[in-house]
Order: sequence, then C-alpha cells, then structure tokens
Amino acid sequence: MAEQLLDILHEDDDFLVVNKPAGLVCHPTKGDLYSSLVSRVRLHFGGGSLPHLVHRLDRETSGVVLFARTPGVARDLGRIWETRGVTKEYLAVVHGWVEADKGVLDASLGKDLASRVAIKNAVREDGAAAQTGFEVARRFSKLVPDVPEGRGAVQKPFSLLRVRPLTGRKHQIRIHLAWCGHPIVGDKLYGGDEDLYLALVENRLTREQRIRLILSNHALHAASLEFAWLDRHCRFEAEPGREFAEMAGPGECLGAFPSNT
Repeated sequence: MAEQLLDILHEDDDFLVVNKPAGLVCHPTKGDLYSSLVSRVRLHFGGGSLPHLVHRLDRETSGVVLFARTPGVARDLGRIWETRGVTKEYLAVVHGWVEADKGVLDASLGKDLASRVAIKNAVREDGAAAQTGFEVARRFSKLVPDVPEGRGAVQKPFSLLRVRPLTGRKHQIRIHLAWCGHPIVGDKLYGGDEDLYLALVENRLTREQRIRLILSNHALHAASLEFAWLDRHCRFEAEPGREFAEMAGPGECLGAFPSNT
C-alpha cells in the first residue's frame, strides 16, 4: 500500500528521491500513517528503518524531495546543503506578466512583525541576505472564474517562471515574487491577503475565497535537484501535478523564452 502512495523518482543504497504531491506535509502530524511524507517513506522502508529527511518543502509545494537511508549519508548530504553545493530549480505560476526576461531578486528577509501569522516573514533591511534568480518561460493570459459572483470567467495575465533560489531562507521564493509585484497563484500567505491563510487553518475558507485563489494549492513546484555525490553527478527531475500543469499550460501565449541551455 505504501508503494502506491509514493511517486519514487530514484532509489539506491544511499538515498530515496520522491516527487511530493501538493497538499502533503513532510513531517508527521496527528493524522493517520499516510498523512505525511515521512510516514509514507517509513512504511516504504519497513523493518524499523528511519528515513532521514535531507530538506523539506512547504505543505502546498510539490516536487523533488531527498531522503537519506543512513545517518552517515544524511550527514554527508547535509554538508552539501550547508555549503550550497546543490542546485535547485522550481517552476512557479505568478500573477501578471513579468516584464524582465530574467534577473535576480535581491532583498533581505526576516520576521514580519506586522503580521498576525507567527510563521510569516517579509523583506526587511535588517534581515538575512537572500537572492532568487528567475527566468520567464512564458507569459500568457487565461480565463479564470470571476469574483465575487463566481459566474462566468474573466481573462487575466500570468507568467510561468523558472526559479533558482541562490540562498535558502524560509519562504524565500514566495516572498521575493510577491515583493516584486508578482505573487504566486494560490499563495494564501503572501498573495496579498493573509486572512486567506488564517481562514484555511481555521477551516473557514468561503467559496468566494476559494475562487479568488484559483488553485487549491499554491503554484510552486520543485522541478529539479542537482548535486555531486561521491564519484557521480546526480540530477533528479519531477513533473508537476495535474492542477499545476493545467494552470501553467495553454492559454493565450504572449511570449516564450528559451532556457539557458
């Protein structure tokens, strides 16, 4: 049964790589055995083996996640992360047409003292240095449900971005994109109205709020992970889920740009 609940990208004696679905937390909660990614990997390993989560993704972020099979491998992989020896690439669908074809968002981050949400961070001059590289994959317009009536649809502008975090601050990509005026579609915390996040955790999201969000989970996907391991070069890639793919897919395309390759 555990096999059916994991999208395994790679597995060997050192580590396991999986494609985490959006909406699944990484760490165990008070739910059932299948309510977290770690719990599912523990069932997959069997025999009392404990999975060692090398890095994590937010609940609503999908994509590549790496588990070490032993404490020794976990320590070695941890050093790679600490020394920034890993390259991560994300896909994000954001509101609006991003004007620059590519660039680096450079803004320090720290706790958002004005927010009612304890976990929320913000751009702050006295914060920790943070840089996020981005490239526009395509600009497009798409019909989305209307608000507040929710009847019919309206044409709105969006951009699909390839994003590379150059530092590893909490919520970095989401904050930087919102800061530059292009919040991620479906982001309840950094999309401009943090009451959407509070409504979610308090189980009071209304139909109108869900329509405003467009998606059930924010449109951020960890598409690839790349690093050197022993005598080999490792690169793991994951396809986004159906909801993300449908949002990022065809609409009226207003410009596409080639990749770095």
